[in-house]
Amino acid sequence: MVVTFDQKLVEVLNNWKVNDWPVGNLLLVIIAIVLSVILCGAIGIEREWRGRSAGLRTHLLVGLGSCVIMIISIYGFPEIFTASGKRDVARLAAQIITGVGFLGAGAIIHKNDGIKGLTTAGTIWIVMAIGIACGSFNFIIATATSLTVLVVLTIFRKVEARMGEKKMTLSVTAPSDEPVLAKLLEISREFNFTVKTLSTDLDTENGKPAIQYMFQLTFHGETGQSSAFLDRVVKEIKVIEVHRLNDHR
Repeated sequence: MVVTFDQKLVEVLNNWKVNDWPVGNLLLVIIAIVLSVILCGAIGIEREWRGRSAGLRTHLLVGLGSCVIMIISIYGFPEIFTASGKRDVARLAAQIITGVGFLGAGAIIHKNDGIKGLTTAGTIWIVMAIGIACGSFNFIIATATSLTVLVVLTIFRKVEARMGEKKMTLSVTAPSDEPVLAKLLEISREFNFTVKTLSTDLDTENGKPAIQYMFQLTFHGETGQSSAFLDRVVKEIKVIEVHRLNDHR
């Protein structure tokens, strides 16, 4: 059986008493709580900086709550035993996983033919796991996981931006006699964009015959291409109005 540093630390502190007072247990709990605040807070700061709906406070509360529940599972019921003489400390952890699943689902938004919030839902779920790791005194696992998550959210984001497929949904309103479709397809080919979906609707709000075109484009490369594409659309098509509904991957 392999014994890690944090497991050895737990063993030493659990046996540390001063005048029969379990001072070591108190110190262990403080370490777990402080570490969960630091690690989950770091992930929350990254989400806050990205302007996501679930930011620093949400990630802190989820991680800290998971940590505290795990500590209570270990130390909170000393007189309750099963028939075998042992308690199942993993039961509360299983309930945490179920509960946080609903919280993460609330961060996912479906809007304008796109899904947003999947990464934030994932970070909420992972800070729960980090909180459980801290509360069960697996400090090395918690720290290593947090560092890995930060690498995924920062460095891998740049890799995904270069390699992943982007989607852009546009709404273009133009006079009914304007050859919008031909121009859009021509500009799309020049930018190596692919038109995935297209729908049209009659627009009578402006008093003149007009058609609203709603379409989704996919492309690879830098996101700055979408702005250049829009500039070309406005320049070469006599549009009444044009809106970029969202950019997502």
